Amino acid sequence: MEARPYIGGQAVLEGVMMRSPGSFAIVVRRRDGSLSVRERPMSMGRTGLAKLPFFRGVASLVESLRLGSEALRYSADLMQTDYGDDAPKKTAGPTAVLRTSAVLRTNAVLRTNAVLRAIGYQLFLFASADGDGGRAPARDEKSRGIGPMLVLMIAFLIALPQMTASGIMRLVHVDWAVTSLPFQALTGVVKLAIVLGYLLLIRRLPDIKRVFQYHGAEHKTISTYEAGEALEVHNARGKTTLHPRCGTTFLVMIVIISIVLFSIVGVLVPIRTGSRVLDNVLFFLVKIPVLPLLAAATFEIQRVFARYCTTGPLRALLVPGFLVQRITTIEPDDAQLEVALASLRATLFREQGREKATSNDVEFPSYAAMVAADSLSRA
Repeated sequence: MEARPYIGGQAVLEGVMMRSPGSFAIVVRRRDGSLSVRERPMSMGRTGLAKLPFFRGVASLVESLRLGSEALRYSADLMQTDYGDDAPKKTAGPTAVLRTSAVLRTNAVLRTNAVLRAIGYQLFLFASADGDGGRAPARDEKSRGIGPMLVLMIAFLIALPQMTASGIMRLVHVDWAVTSLPFQALTGVVKLAIVLGYLLLIRRLPDIKRVFQYHGAEHKTISTYEAGEALEVHNARGKTTLHPRCGTTFLVMIVIISIVLFSIVGVLVPIRTGSRVLDNVLFFLVKIPVLPLLAAATFEIQRVFARYCTTGPLRALLVPGFLVQRITTIEPDDAQLEVALASLRATLFREQGREKATSNDVEFPSYAAMVAADSLSRA
């Protein structure tokens, strides 16, 4: 039996993005209940160094940032169209008013959270069963937002934890070198606390809570596909919202691996100028060029865990990531499951040689109509 390609995805505003080796699709639930589908092909697979272990991790990170940014912009544009400033005048009811104001209120929060979702929520795409890595996005796609995301990621996951750990040391009158293992362990604990606190905080926002529901729907849909079951709501409903390849697990693994990696770097590049401020600045600058290695190493380790640790006693290695996924995934309703299923179905159109079923951008009045169109294309 021929192995099917791996599917990756990401939750967006009132929708889900899915991607396969040859296709990229976003489906968003519109204000009137219809489904907006944007589907396009992915370019040919990576070549050269981008196909090799470790190098493919960095390439996947860049790809994920590009596609994730595009998907978020697309969903935000549709929400602004549906729930613009004059929307409450046309539609009565608290839900319409809430979502209208939420579009503008949560945009800044979502751009910050997009960094975590770019690292997390199915960050890396397994393009084929033979471990060929991900596919590069089409050359004509825009890459807006990658630079700010990377800067924010460095500030949020590197600079802020290091500064906080240094402040804690001053409070308790400890003088660990910034390159020492104890300081890196403290930084890792602070980093994890910042991430968890941030996720718990934004989970309380109504619109972010819905994004986390779509995240759960995405996981359930991918699990349904991986189980070889029909892409129907009743099959997806019984699946778990947790998944071993989730980028939330990747984020937790980055924290753990960074403790070890930066401790090794500290041994190789000892810094002790006599000024703690200068030591922190210099070691922060040393860390930056090591970040691609950190992402690449975590990518390879997660591939191994997802492949060999999903059953049996080794599954315990996935527990930390699963625990954090309970924050970033929430049980979806059937309507949200339909969106995730529609996104995966649109992604598979091209994989199965039926790309005309979506025509790149198309509207379906309902998921049932999309399924019907799918059935006609098979005939």
